[in-house]
Amino acid sequence: MRRRDREILDRELISAIIRDCQVCRLGLARNNVPYIVPVSFGFDGQAIYFHTAREGKKIDYIQANSAVCFEFERGVQLVRDDASPCNWSFHYQSVVGQGHIYELEAVGDKTHALNRVMAQYSGREWDFGPDRLDTIRVWKIEIEAITGKQSQPPV
Repeated sequence: MRRRDREILDRELISAIIRDCQVCRLGLARNNVPYIVPVSFGFDGQAIYFHTAREGKKIDYIQANSAVCFEFERGVQLVRDDASPCNWSFHYQSVVGQGHIYELEAVGDKTHALNRVMAQYSGREWDFGPDRLDTIRVWKIEIEAITGKQSQPPV
């Protein structure tokens, strides 16, 4: 990282940033063509989970290349400088990482993943019957590298 003074090394802070987000952006690639897509997600401290329809563009990309990058951000605020347009900036905290996506097929694995997604937004666990699990596909991103960066206002 070029700006070491902005690097976040504390894994608990990185996890807190992720847990405070509403959207995960996935970067996928197929045949040398990139694709970025926002998804709802769950996080258990070790992996990221999301679900999709049974078919679609995300799945086409995942099946072609399981490598993924992901991004989260919080606290984004524009910093203005009325004297110089070159001094405009942002305050933020962000997390970026890489990993591989795997489809979850066992009922217990799918239920765990979907409960991580629902916990992200509702703060509770839910009961998923087979009729619901059969209509979607559930995915796990095994995190292989993760880093955080921030630019915060002076204290």
